Formats: sequence, structure tokens, C-alpha cells
Amino acid sequence: MTIVIAAGGTGGHLYPAVALAREFLRRDPAAKVLFVGTSRGLESKVLAHEGFELVLIGARPVMGIGLLGMVKGLCAMPVSFWQCLNILRRRPVRLVIGVGGYTSPMMVAAAALTGVARVILEPNANPGMANKAVGPLAQRIFLAFESAAGSFDRAKVRVVGTPVRSAFVEAARQVSPANRTTEAPHVLIFGGSQGARAINSAVIEGLPEMLSRHSRMTITHQTGEPDHQRVAEAYRRAGVAASVTPFIYDMPSAIKAADLVVARSGAMTVAELTMCGKPAVLIPLPTAIYDHQTKNAEVMEAAGAAVLLPQAELTGKKLAQTVTGLVDDPERLRVMGTASATLRRTDAAEAIVRECYALIGDEHDDDQSVGTAGR
Repeated sequence: MTIVIAAGGTGGHLYPAVALAREFLRRDPAAKVLFVGTSRGLESKVLAHEGFELVLIGARPVMGIGLLGMVKGLCAMPVSFWQCLNILRRRPVRLVIGVGGYTSPMMVAAAALTGVARVILEPNANPGMANKAVGPLAQRIFLAFESAAGSFDRAKVRVVGTPVRSAFVEAARQVSPANRTTEAPHVLIFGGSQGARAINSAVIEGLPEMLSRHSRMTITHQTGEPDHQRVAEAYRRAGVAASVTPFIYDMPSAIKAADLVVARSGAMTVAELTMCGKPAVLIPLPTAIYDHQTKNAEVMEAAGAAVLLPQAELTGKKLAQTVTGLVDDPERLRVMGTASATLRRTDAAEAIVRECYALIGDEHDDDQSVGTAGR
């Protein structure tokens, strides 16, 4: 059986897809998983590292890039749709999975036209336009948050959580928030898969105050490729022996080792934090379309698992005060970590794969459905 997964652009779309691919292969090692994406997204780098085949299409973003960008994105749709049709015609595809973003809609539409089973995954608390647009074409709609259900046909909705890589599931079994120590606190900082200049700048500005209050604090900082040299040099000038890297491939180990995480609040980041039961300072990306990162962070804050720090309020001093205030209070970190762990779903990938097999076998078989809303 061949499964096509259309996902890419950012880690928030890609890594849940990788987790699903791994679960399909765990259940059926003879299955073939093909990813569809573009050359400009993160997928062109990560999927080679993960060992999956990637077929490129000419899709372009449409939303949030100005009028000219939108026109270019719309003009690319017929070409990418034709490319998707060709992929489905040339391979024995049984299932198409769309994970949002601009690579997904044309593949889901092509699957609908050719009669291939199709599902979508929405990992955010506030759904994106891509998934809303193709929701009527999907046969199943898998959600991470119940709050997203109102945007879709409730009969198709399954609220299952966000699929995460098996290493994070294993972390959920091993890490206990109560067992962490903050005698020499370790802070992990990352601004999503591509880094975040605003977070990087605030960290650089706030380093002197953070380290004056916690001279033994250790830091791992994923900067993103464009900002790596600037940030690494700032740590060097400050005399801090931090681990500064453009990209962290082994994120499960990095998060497990942290006492506190400072990050954006993309859906994948939130899911991975909860799997490891980690407290966090979340700084939502203010330019995210539909402000979905703020909604994700609000869920974490409401549960007592995170502090939401809007980027409009982000300064080096504010970040330093927030971080040091938390690491100065081990009991609060412990409580936040426990709250984070209560939000995790360890079976999301299994639930989605099980439902997909039921869909392929019998499109009307509801007895095998999981997480069904409204039943």
C-alpha cells in the first residue's frame, strides 16, 4: 500500500506527518510512504535526514505574503494540481493525508477527483485556511484540539491529539517532572524550526541579567541558520559556554534535558512539550495567520503549564525576569511540568492510523472509529 502525505513548509506541519509515517510503517513494514512538498520548505532538508522519499510540486503560499505573493500562489495552483494528479495516476496510492499549509490542498483535491481516500490533520487550536478549504473534500478530519471542531463537519471530526515522534512517546514514559533538579538549571531556547530573530535578540539583550542571577545556568539555543553567527558571537562575548546551533535534529533529547523551555507556540512544539511534561515560556509568532500560535499558548497557560509572553511585550529585561523568576521557584516549575504532562496524548498517531485503515477497508465502518465527536 502506498500512502501520500502532503506536508511541509514548517516543522509544525512536517513533524506530525513524520510521526504518522513512522506509525504506518510500524504497523505495516511493507507500506510505502511518499511525501509531497516543495523545495522552499523545511521538508527538503528534514526528510532526507529521516529517510523518506520526497516528490516536489510547484505549490506556493497564498496567505499572508502580500498581493503579489497571493497572485503568484494562485497562479501556481493549476500547475501543482496537475502535478498531484500525475502522482496519483502513476502510483498505486490508497490514501492521501493533508497536514495543512500550502502543499496540502491541491493533493487533497486531486485525491477527491480520482477517488482516493483522503483525510486531513489539523494540529492547531485555531484551524488554518488550507484545512478549512479542503475540509468538505476530506472523509476524516483529525484534530489536536476540541476547540477546532466548530470549523468542520462534526460527523467527520475525530479529536485525537497531535502525532509526535516515537522518541517523545518514550520520553512520556521516562520523564517525571517531580524528579527534575534546578540546582544548575538548564534552559532550552528555540524559535521554531527556522529560528526567531526577535527571541534571539531578546536573549542576547537579557543574557547579562540572567547570568548575574544564575551564574550556573546552562543554555541550549537553536537559532535558525540565518541568525546563528550573530547569536553564537553574542554568547562568546558574554563568556557563556552555551550550546548554540542552527538546528536541533534530536529535539526529544534536547527537551528532555531542559528544566525550562523558551519557545514559540506552534502546534508541534506544544505537543512535544506536553509529551515530556515540560514547563515553558511561550512567545507566539505574532505574524502567524489567524494567530493560531496565541490560541495554542492560551491552552497551555490556562492549564498552568506555561507563561504566555506576547512578542509585543518581549524585551531582554522582561525575558530575563521571566526566566529567572521561574528557575528561582523549583516548586512552580514542578507544578507547571505536571500540568503540562496532563495535556499529552500518547496514542494520537496510533489512533489516526487505525482510523485510516478502517476508512480504506470500509468507508462506512463507524465501529472502529476513535475519538468521534458528537456520538
